Amino acid sequence: MSDRPPVMLEVLVEERSAETALKHLLPRIVPGVRFEIIAFEGKPDLLRRLPDRFRAYSRYWSMINMRIVVLLDRDRDDCLRLKAELQKVGVTARLPPHAVLFRIVVEELEAWFLGDVPVLCRAYPKLPPSLGVREGCRDPDAICGTWEALERVLREHGYHSKGLAKSVAAQDIAPHMNVEDNRSRSFQVFRDGLRRLVSEGGADA
Repeated sequence: MSDRPPVMLEVLVEERSAETALKHLLPRIVPGVRFEIIAFEGKPDLLRRLPDRFRAYSRYWSMINMRIVVLLDRDRDDCLRLKAELQKVGVTARLPPHAVLFRIVVEELEAWFLGDVPVLCRAYPKLPPSLGVREGCRDPDAICGTWEALERVLREHGYHSKGLAKSVAAQDIAPHMNVEDNRSRSFQVFRDGLRRLVSEGGADA
């Protein structure tokens, strides 16, 4: 039997709405795993502070069996280039690849919400169940500007009339999401990568 402590997840996100969503999603994606979520003041703030934080992690991650997750929106960045830059930060800090998972959401976190239309309709009952087959919503990761798309859909049906409050929407939707059945490919990749990280300590894919 291993003497190592159980895995502890440290999850770095760029904003409060992601923190709100993950507080509900992580216990269902990796049940029983301890976690802490740290929200930054936007993507530039996270990227600026990441090297120092990684250097700190490198001094003690193995003692507490920590696994580190960095979740970012792609925005207008090239995914491969951004991921390479993130991996370089990890290498410079001497964190082994199997201890870190980098995930870049192709659009924005709202693509995950649009990927679970039944839950959207449960959270906002005036939305039509046919939303999932509506043109532009069938593939949530292909929507250009998912934040704006979700806001537009909700406002059309009488919700968030003063503009989408992202953390409020996350609190409305995330507690009910089905983590096993979501049409967003970026959500599926995040879910499966996280499970692999915890169960295998596997290298980032």
